[in-house]
Amino acid sequence: MDKQHDQPCPSPFNMAAYVLAAAAHAPDKIALEVLADEKQCWSFAQIESAVRGVATGLLNTGLQENDLVMLRIGNTADFPIAYLGIIAVGMVAVPTSSALTQSEITKMAQAVKPSAILQDDALAVPEIRGAQSISLGSLRDMYALPPAPWHMADAERPAYVVFTSGTSAAPRAVQHAHRAIWARRMMHKDWYDISSEDRLLHAGAFNWTFTLGTGLMDPWSVGATALIAKDGTPPENLPYLLAQSKATLFAAAPGVFRKIVRVHMPKLPHLRHALSAGEKMPVALHAAWTEATGLKVYEAFGMSECSTFISSSPQRETSPDHIGLPQKGRNVAVLTQEGNPAPVGEIGTIAIHRSDPGLMLGYLNDTAGTKARFQGEWFLTGDLGQTDAKGAISYAGRSDDMINAGGFRVSPLEIETVFQRNRAINQCAAIEVKLKTGVSLIALCYVTEGDLEQNELEALANQHLARYKHPRIYHPCDTLPSSANGKLLRRVLRAQIEAHYG
Repeated sequence: MDKQHDQPCPSPFNMAAYVLAAAAHAPDKIALEVLADEKQCWSFAQIESAVRGVATGLLNTGLQENDLVMLRIGNTADFPIAYLGIIAVGMVAVPTSSALTQSEITKMAQAVKPSAILQDDALAVPEIRGAQSISLGSLRDMYALPPAPWHMADAERPAYVVFTSGTSAAPRAVQHAHRAIWARRMMHKDWYDISSEDRLLHAGAFNWTFTLGTGLMDPWSVGATALIAKDGTPPENLPYLLAQSKATLFAAAPGVFRKIVRVHMPKLPHLRHALSAGEKMPVALHAAWTEATGLKVYEAFGMSECSTFISSSPQRETSPDHIGLPQKGRNVAVLTQEGNPAPVGEIGTIAIHRSDPGLMLGYLNDTAGTKARFQGEWFLTGDLGQTDAKGAISYAGRSDDMINAGGFRVSPLEIETVFQRNRAINQCAAIEVKLKTGVSLIALCYVTEGDLEQNELEALANQHLARYKHPRIYHPCDTLPSSANGKLLRRVLRAQIEAHYG
């Protein structure tokens, strides 16, 4: 095994100190550029100074180590500064999406019971008693305070809590240790191929964990520059920002790629490749991106409980049909229902060994829920996949999204891949709908910009799918329901279709 991936996390350790260690080597280098009409730039020294000032300010409010601090801040540089400032002083950061409604954020606050909330009044305010409220103005005043020392302690102690996306169930609070950032080093070569010379543009908001990790923490930890588009930037504008900012790496969810491949693509002489995560990118979208840019996109698969742990990279390429290979240093398996390794080509549950350094500490205040996710020493992701002879893993969907078709279990992705061959389809989803007791069938919901006759879709099904996999309902939609992070909400779509046809 590569020595880099075999080294345990140092102790004592602090995640924020590790992320900003590059500041000592290149304090004047630009760490963050917010690409707005008037570009905002922060050097590594400025970021570190503000982070450690926030750490001092939080202590001055009477907060103590291990206190949970929730972030209700928009897509500004204040978000990562506050996030790292909380962690720097040994408190536990709870990042949340600015898009959440008051009822949604109230439920989350009630679940984690934060000691304080960093609150931008422009965002929904949770209704909860006992939490100290710190305004955005007060937070910014902390930036100039004297620096607090890094809180160095056991790498196993909690550093942050994130919420699952809730695409198939209610969001759950996932607690991660400081060591989680150390485990992310496995992505540097096995996904990003990133160095200090890179300029990485992430299309997501600061308060999405995909952006926090891939777009900010990881680039900073190697001394690279993070580029973020200003809040509200349309995806169609991103190609021009990539060109103007001289970005060398681009990261986004498949939904963003889907929109930008349909606009004129300027020359991107500095861009080396793109990175995709959040959900499986359709093969057709891989091809469309490469056709538009001449560049490849490398996928990664992960989850809130373990970040990304399967990926492809320039050094370890896999087919677009696959989500990639287990990263070096990871202990990943595809298991049968009995808990044994699934034979090559057989669908099983993707699992992560308990010893994986990036695996969560557990669900906050839910010991039983945490225990239920393990089978022996393996954490069961709930995602299905299969390996090929070379160890590459293809994705078969969530276990609760599998379709029962004539007694056979069918992955919706298998069906969707067929219809994505038709370029008139922007997005589609195959779901099993129950119209009455004992009667269920397959529905294909799709979004298209032009006219599309059902007989065209039926012809694709006849050519590429066994009869029992054919949709019985073809339902055009203006949009498909998705989470704030762009993930398809199949359970919501299923309820909509059942209500429409039931």
